[in-house]
Amino acid sequence: MILTDEELERYARHIVLAEVGGPGQQALKRARVLVVGAGGLGAPVLQYLAAAGVGTLGIVDDDEVSLSNLQRQVIHDTGAVGLAKVDSAMAAISRINPNVVVEPYALRLTQDNAPGLVCGFDVVADGSDNFATRYAVADACAAWRRPLVSAAVGRFDGSVTTLKPYAEEGRLKDNPSYRDLFPAPPPDGTLPTCAEAGILGALTGVIGSMMALEAIKLITGIGDPLIGRLLLFDGLSMRVETINY
Repeated sequence: MILTDEELERYARHIVLAEVGGPGQQALKRARVLVVGAGGLGAPVLQYLAAAGVGTLGIVDDDEVSLSNLQRQVIHDTGAVGLAKVDSAMAAISRINPNVVVEPYALRLTQDNAPGLVCGFDVVADGSDNFATRYAVADACAAWRRPLVSAAVGRFDGSVTTLKPYAEEGRLKDNPSYRDLFPAPPPDGTLPTCAEAGILGALTGVIGSMMALEAIKLITGIGDPLIGRLLLFDGLSMRVETINY
């Protein structure tokens, strides 16, 4: 896929990286990434993937922008209050990078519709805020052999992992799945919602940026993605740990 002169200048800091270069930037331009949720985590994922030159971004979210979102969901602004989040995010992406094609899906992702959404994309980034959606996304990605970057945040801490639970070339067994990491959801009511527990706004920027970085690594083939590893971040102590699972 040819890069225009304007794109060569826009992505110059990527292209001078030997690990990315022209071929890596072309891979980003060809890529189709589905982002589940245009909220606290989805906002920085969408912003950085758009800025990086991912050719097509799909956005799944059935919510509208509210004033209480703006403390952390930085892709939206005050003027977007009351708009569908997919529409607000699409407008923001067009301002960041008009070369990016956006496919909005103003709906809630479920076990029924997840396969039809996931199959049309190369990589999926899940920033949803409930276990039902996370299981639906993970199951569909496993079935369609699509790499999944999954993250969660709460109050002052967050976690990120990358899932490819299908046999990899040269491996003797399958990689772990989301259900290996979380065999069953917690009982209803045991985990407080974001509105109940609160969340530090900047935390979602840290974890969402890590998600975008993982997606870029998967697309360009650089580095060592968090496959079979869970990165844990404590924002109060600024401690980062990575555990194998």
